[in-house]
Amino acid sequence: MVSYKELGLVNTKDMFAKAMKGGYAIPAFNFNNMEQMQAIIMACVEAKSPVILQVSKGARAYANANILRNMARGAVEYAHELGCDIPIVLHLDHGPNFEVAKDCIDNGFSSVMIDGSALPYDENVALTKKVVEYAHKYDVTVEAELGVLGGVEDDVAAEESKYTKPEEVIDFTSKTGCDSLAISIGTSHGRCKFTPAQCTRTPDGVLIPPPLAFDVLEAIEQKLPGFPIVLHGSSSVPVEYVKIIEQFGGKIPDSVGIPEEQLRKAAKSAVCKINIDSDGRLAMTAAIRRHLAENPGDFDPRQYLTPAREELKKMYMHKCVNVLGSAGHALD
Repeated sequence: MVSYKELGLVNTKDMFAKAMKGGYAIPAFNFNNMEQMQAIIMACVEAKSPVILQVSKGARAYANANILRNMARGAVEYAHELGCDIPIVLHLDHGPNFEVAKDCIDNGFSSVMIDGSALPYDENVALTKKVVEYAHKYDVTVEAELGVLGGVEDDVAAEESKYTKPEEVIDFTSKTGCDSLAISIGTSHGRCKFTPAQCTRTPDGVLIPPPLAFDVLEAIEQKLPGFPIVLHGSSSVPVEYVKIIEQFGGKIPDSVGIPEEQLRKAAKSAVCKINIDSDGRLAMTAAIRRHLAENPGDFDPRQYLTPAREELKKMYMHKCVNVLGSAGHALD
């Protein structure tokens, strides 16, 4: 058993309370390699933002659980080296079952998500409660989910979204004891968050997605005043990255994300954690494709991963400062 406290990490409890009071959201950035982790910490230290380092089941399999745990320890030490001891959470994203959640808790995670959203309601309650009871023994916080997000990302896939039912949230949170609740209000996983038929198209071909269901969010806030709410699938899929990827040989048609102004509006509500994964993938891929096309003789990974890391840092900084409003709140 390795406690997250031994690694210098924190759980989400105080972090979320401060975010709701301050009208901002904590960035939850997914990572699975060193360059992504470095970029996240460099950006959040410079922005003086608290941060949640997210790891999916797939990322643990890719990078190895022990390596990821020690990368989180390294992230804490790296932030200190850069001059600001920002609060850092290591979080399991979309835990599929009790066994994976328990293994993460036993191996230094300070927060876990248990995703029973695809299960019948009573089974979701039972699974979430089981994880909460184990996690709380070790002061680990638990995120649960009600409603279903569409799209595909790693091992998570659903053909269509199903909005969270506001009438269920009081019963669910009281029965499970979860610390935060991921809801479905129109966000979606992956780089194609909406089909072209769901969007309007500008004269130059840019897809404009439908608005998020803020009425559902407001109804949930009324049912659960002061309770931490989470948005998954909240990448904005920047057009500039899509264009660079396609300019240099990529094929990612009909890519469309969540408009950043809608995320900023959500961050001023009870939404205190916003998940961003696809934007990091796009930023990194765009920078690598451009560098290799412009420098065909380069074959040292450091040559193309260095500009990729810089592009990631720039994107993460933008999210903290201009979208989520978390910049400057690390030492609150």
